[in-house]
Amino acid sequence: MPSKDLLHVHIRPALPADSPALQQIEFFAFETLRMAGAAHGPLQTSSDEELQTYHDAGFLLAAITSDGEPVGYVGGYDAGRWLHIGEMDVHPQWQRQGVGRRLMLAILDEARKHRLLGATLTTDRLAPFNAAFYASLGFSILGAADRSQRLDALLKAEAAKGLDPGRRVAMQLEFQPA
Repeated sequence: MPSKDLLHVHIRPALPADSPALQQIEFFAFETLRMAGAAHGPLQTSSDEELQTYHDAGFLLAAITSDGEPVGYVGGYDAGRWLHIGEMDVHPQWQRQGVGRRLMLAILDEARKHRLLGATLTTDRLAPFNAAFYASLGFSILGAADRSQRLDALLKAEAAKGLDPGRRVAMQLEFQPA
């Protein structure tokens, strides 16, 4: 990994050629989740198809060092006029330095440019770098009565993959009208 000079990290649309590096970042970030108790079982990174879905939707952004090295990424898609953030990962050597925040702010700006209503995501509620981080950006945890069928289905699919349903939450950020 190059030196950690955040001033020389820029956010740009990810390219198809970045996919192996993005999956590698996700692989290393998974271990951070495992150590926090937020993930168990075998590693599952985003597939090439999932990354392509984010890319095709115009919502796949990468954090790139001045050396051209990807150190983080965020991906999502338009889910009924809402950006759904499907994945956000930062390489452990670059975590807690503002890379994730810059990625999230960039993808939220893209969603606003697309005139979407807001953003949703699912995450672990206990790991301090998950739900608490998203709350610092304005996301709120949705109770069962406030979740859409789409978000309920995503939480059920995550439980089927082995994620602890007692730890998982859906969150939403509604954009303010311009």
